[in-house]
Amino acid sequence: MNESETRAEYIDPALNAAGWGVVDGSRILREYHITPGRIEGRGRRGLPEIADYVLVYRNLKLAVVEAKAWDKAVTEGVAQAKAYAEKMQIRFTYATNGQGIYGIDMETGVEGEVTRHLRLLRRAGVYLLAQKRHQRWISNAIQGETNPDDDGLLQIHPGRHGD
Repeated sequence: MNESETRAEYIDPALNAAGWGVVDGSRILREYHITPGRIEGRGRRGLPEIADYVLVYRNLKLAVVEAKAWDKAVTEGVAQAKAYAEKMQIRFTYATNGQGIYGIDMETGVEGEVTRHLRLLRRAGVYLLAQKRHQRWISNAIQGETNPDDDGLLQIHPGRHGD
């Protein structure tokens, strides 16, 4: 299964099931143009840099998600995801192949496969809490730690705003 099919069959439905693009104030920016491409001269440009997904909540870009084909390693898109998050100054970034999620907290440098989410990916997807108080938990989830206030999902919680 190629990247486009993986996105259509697994990642897009998972993001929607997680509330992205469904919950009021949330949006999924697909094929988000980060840079127009390096100027090469003679009126030509190099290839543009395009993130597969940028997750937005209340006009705040919260995460970059880089997708790869089903048969690629979950870490295949990590370097790309990090580069995009750095250019966009977004704290959280993820790489996924539709089977697993690799998460990176660009602020703390904590990264790793988000093993707690593997069983949930097909039915629930990539989740992200918008509240500041949960940013530490996201880093802990990457490390495999738990938060007693949550059910182990990084998800949008409509109606739970602020600290």
